[in-house]
Amino acid sequence: MAKEAPPQTYQGLPVVTAQRMREIDEAASEVHGIPYLELMENAGRAVAAETVLFLAGLGKELKAGRVAVCCGRGSNGGDGLVAARLLKEGGADISVCLCPPKPGRPGEPGRYPEAVQANLDRARASGLPILDAADAKALAASLERSDVVLDALLGTGASGKPAGLVGDVIRAVNRSRKPVIAIDVPSGLQPDTGYHSGVYITATLTLTLGLAKRGLVMAHARKYVGALKVLDIGFPQELLAA
Repeated sequence: MAKEAPPQTYQGLPVVTAQRMREIDEAASEVHGIPYLELMENAGRAVAAETVLFLAGLGKELKAGRVAVCCGRGSNGGDGLVAARLLKEGGADISVCLCPPKPGRPGEPGRYPEAVQANLDRARASGLPILDAADAKALAASLERSDVVLDALLGTGASGKPAGLVGDVIRAVNRSRKPVIAIDVPSGLQPDTGYHSGVYITATLTLTLGLAKRGLVMAHARKYVGALKVLDIGFPQELLAA
């Protein structure tokens, strides 16, 4: 049987590897001078807008909507924190489940990437309730009362089988059987192949950022990706066309 070839375009834009998307991220900052924090804000804003539409499809106005946002320690988690803050500002009932960074040197706490820490500070200042992902009971209660879950655990930079706390959160989300909106890629799904290693999110909707990643458009990945939409987060058009 011939190996499946991914489409070259999706929604009129190129389909790219995770590495090519990282190069575009870097070029946007280093060549075009777009601050990474601005791109993260744009991503979270676009995700929040799509979440409002998703809730409407469930028959829920934003102010009646309840959203659980599960955030990892990296940039994907930062996107989720922005979306959570903006949805709360719009009147939604939001809870954030946060996976802490790995500890640094002995006796030193772990550190989030700068842009993620900035958005965590903004989220806390806005009064967002933020749960520690290690609190399994609180996580289960948050998921149980939600209308939809935002998956902001792992992005395109993750590799291997999700383990530890992130793996536990993925399993808790799956047990909740709530509809899931994945940010950029469903956690646990490999962005270049569309395959997984056993611990993964099955999304109802995947909101991929900038350009579609190769694995997301493969036929065998559709049951994990759900509906797929590419979001414009402010990359210069010349980068997206390359």
